[in-house]
Amino acid sequence: MTDRLDDPQVYLPDLFATHARHYPGKDAVICGDQTRSWGDFVGNINRVANHLIAAGVQKGDRVAVMMGNSVDMLECLFGVVRAGGCVVPLSGLLTAEQLESLLSDCDAVAAFVSAEFEERVVPLAAKLTGIRTWIAHGFQTDGWGNVADIYATSPDTMPDIRHALTDAFNIIYSSGTTGLPKGIVQTHRARLHWAFSNAVEMSFSSDSRALTTTPLYSNGTWLMMLPILFAGGTLHVMPAFDAAAFLKTVEREKITHTFMVPAQYLMVLQRPELDSTDLSSLRTVLSAGSPLRRDTKRQIIERISPGLFELYGFSEGFASMLKPHQHAEKFDTVGTPVLGFEVRILDDEGNELPPGEPGEIAGYGAGIMSEYNKRDAQTAELIWRDERGRTFIRSGDVGVMDEDGFLKIVDRKKDMIISGGFNVFPTDVEAIVGQHPDVMDVTVIGVPHPKWGESCLALVIPASGASPDPEAIKAWSNERLAKTQRLVAVELREDFPRNALGKVIKKDLRAPYWKDAAT
Repeated sequence: MTDRLDDPQVYLPDLFATHARHYPGKDAVICGDQTRSWGDFVGNINRVANHLIAAGVQKGDRVAVMMGNSVDMLECLFGVVRAGGCVVPLSGLLTAEQLESLLSDCDAVAAFVSAEFEERVVPLAAKLTGIRTWIAHGFQTDGWGNVADIYATSPDTMPDIRHALTDAFNIIYSSGTTGLPKGIVQTHRARLHWAFSNAVEMSFSSDSRALTTTPLYSNGTWLMMLPILFAGGTLHVMPAFDAAAFLKTVEREKITHTFMVPAQYLMVLQRPELDSTDLSSLRTVLSAGSPLRRDTKRQIIERISPGLFELYGFSEGFASMLKPHQHAEKFDTVGTPVLGFEVRILDDEGNELPPGEPGEIAGYGAGIMSEYNKRDAQTAELIWRDERGRTFIRSGDVGVMDEDGFLKIVDRKKDMIISGGFNVFPTDVEAIVGQHPDVMDVTVIGVPHPKWGESCLALVIPASGASPDPEAIKAWSNERLAKTQRLVAVELREDFPRNALGKVIKKDLRAPYWKDAAT
């Protein structure tokens, strides 16, 4: 038999190992008072992987990570991937009930839990019998392993795990809510594309120093995290966002790349020391998560950095980007598709629309998800096939392409609310508010908020014979909602505008609140 060469593919854990081999003493990750060199970072990734393999985690198994921002969280995330597992990072804003629901949905066999999650998660262990291995970080509890012990006792040698491009890399629960959350399954192929496309588009290199300001479980944070590690640079992680600390860190560490959501930019712009802080090292400042107001956009360019990139995208797998040199002529757009993506605009019947005609945005490219976890029907609903039979993903957002191929967002077809960069689905909030005994019917809409961009407003039709106190309903509901879902107010209504099938027409309810809002 004739020997044949491999069909080589370098996966992210292999690439990290290459950085460690050639630059073992270089800083890889810094978070608070924790600093990890590339050599130690990869060594700990391997220790986590070897521990999981010894505990029986097999290729493709789902492993949850419920940890606050830290170097250790990153080592656990990538340790799962190095072991051949599919990592499932979960939000720190969720209630115990919500976490239980997602842990069951993803069929996790192991879980990492930091002290921030201890009170909510430890009581769940007896109920979640499918999770065979529990590992604590920053606390001790009977029957659980510990991250510190893994670092002390597990070998740092790279395990012999062979990945494939179609293997699941992670599941992201983008809604972060109760009800029927959809787990977005992303493969090694998608994550490699996420890393190299953003590295190319935003000019990451091995001498870059990137600062993440948002939680590491959030898909948006990976816009900075993956390309900087891909390029072999240094990642600075804020344990928690603080506008004053952000400015100090950029100046002190000579940060070159950062990502914030619009609400964070607004907080930074309000800091009195902004104009006296040296931000000259910044080459790339990225905004994503929700649209930037025009006045905010101008202030960022004038007062923070002219290197503003504005990204529109959805976690299922598409992104477009407006780059700094394009602001002068295309200021009101979100740019053109990121490297490796294509976009089409569709009418209600699924026909492609010409430039200038608004319709639903659909995207295609190497970064698209493989499926919604256990949601075959919902996955199928997203698919639109082009003339070549390729599967585009429908966004649920309405946009228009100009003659030059630049995309402008017109409206959201779905009723999703984006608060502080986090996605909030009104139906999930309505399910909680509707449980109040004084509520007969409820609809939740997004209304303007000066800090978060949007917040949830509950419009309530009282139960028969009830005389509800709106403030009491708000307080009762907010005790049961995740932080991003909490209500800014409750207002009483006699009825809602509805279509012929009885569906509430939310755009009519939103209109009075948005008519004077800046766009």
